[in-house]
Amino acid sequence: MNKLIFFLLLFLCFSAIGQERKERKVSINKVGVLFSKAKQNNILFFDKDYDYKTNVYKFQLFYPIQKSENWDVNLILQPQYQKAQHQLLNEQFITPDEENFEFLREKFTQKKDILLYAFEVGFQLRKTIIKNISFEATLGLGAGYISLESERLAKGFTFIENVSLGLAHKINKSEFFLATTVGHVSNFNIQKPNSGYNILGFELGYRIYIK
Repeated sequence: MNKLIFFLLLFLCFSAIGQERKERKVSINKVGVLFSKAKQNNILFFDKDYDYKTNVYKFQLFYPIQKSENWDVNLILQPQYQKAQHQLLNEQFITPDEENFEFLREKFTQKKDILLYAFEVGFQLRKTIIKNISFEATLGLGAGYISLESERLAKGFTFIENVSLGLAHKINKSEFFLATTVGHVSNFNIQKPNSGYNILGFELGYRIYIK
């Protein structure tokens, strides 16, 4: 069911974008970079079994889709690189009925660096609050490749989902962005294991208007 919902959302979003492109020309109006720092154990999510922290680096291309008196709608293309640190804290998470469970316990209780390469599409609602300051809400959906397996997620193809809420401050032809973000990484049971990761953190961004 999760897979169906995910692909249905992507299909509807790209269909809407395609229709918009037919009706009028859509082009990039600004480019940006974004840094995000997030972790699993926080005020929203907590799991005593493991620790997971990640730094995310994104390059962003912004496409204005719709402008109105109330809300602007933007599409954001976001190739990215993530560097995470993971460690299994509770070795009992790997039960004796699993094959080679003692080896797996030894393997996954070691702290390790995990890399994630992904491409994400963001759908953003933006509203000006006061002069040069805007509120932004963004839903991001994407796919990627994770470099190492853990007791929670298999190596290889994976999906990412992110939601961010923040403020943008425009200064001349540039813009600074600060937000809080909630994210999820999993593979929708394409491979096992697929317990996935949930994260909460903050985002800092810088953008330049090219139009």
